[in-house]
Amino acid sequence: RRAARLHARGSRAAAQAIFARQDELQARAAAAISAWPAGSLEQLEELGQAHPRSGAVQFHLGLARFWKGDTTGAFEAWRAARTRDPDTAFAVKASDLLFRGFPAGLPTFVPSFRAPRSVQSLPAPRQLRELERRARRPDAHAKLLYGLALQRLERPVSARRQYAAAARLAPEDPEARVADAIGRFDKQRPERSFSRLGPLTRRFPRAATVRFHLGLLLLWLGNVEEARRQLERARALPSPLSGEAKRLLTRLEEVRAR
Repeated sequence: RRAARLHARGSRAAAQAIFARQDELQARAAAAISAWPAGSLEQLEELGQAHPRSGAVQFHLGLARFWKGDTTGAFEAWRAARTRDPDTAFAVKASDLLFRGFPAGLPTFVPSFRAPRSVQSLPAPRQLRELERRARRPDAHAKLLYGLALQRLERPVSARRQYAAAARLAPEDPEARVADAIGRFDKQRPERSFSRLGPLTRRFPRAATVRFHLGLLLLWLGNVEEARRQLERARALPSPLSGEAKRLLTRLEEVRAR
């Protein structure tokens, strides 16, 4: 998070130094676990003591403890990865292991619009930089697109900030409000999303994005029948998302027919 703040303020050299140290820690943690069981747990315990806020270290330490039969210690390390280094893929993966009743990963916002062709045609690293540049402007859709890119990179906290900024900038835009709700999803507290998304069905009754994402979150909770009803409503509304809703409904039928 400190590196992200430095990067946002223009201190890129300092940010890159922090990122480099993180990359080194990830490599050391991965090397230790790949050598299992030859000293893996001992090495990771040492790394965990030295770097208690590293999601990479805590995640791999949890794996080593779990494989050693220490379930309590494993959960403790995974909770540390989740809470101490939340804006990382390791926090997301730790949540997957802590909350096994959910699908892997996190629900992703699906916009009804796309980035301009001039952005889509760029190579991936340049595309991300361009999305970041555009998101600095007072443009809600630009912030939503950058937030989506961050979600796909498994940086949930950074994505949540972009979605929240878009919602503050455009409170009457249902897509911004929906993205803000989706970005707040937490497997330990899914109500953080539902408490914001549910009321939007009354505020924006003709917005397909509300019904579509409500259906999507209900699928994450395993409530298939209610999810299907919400997706049917989304499909019936005039929106590019009606096609996405139809594809999800078709997939649900295929799964049920097996």
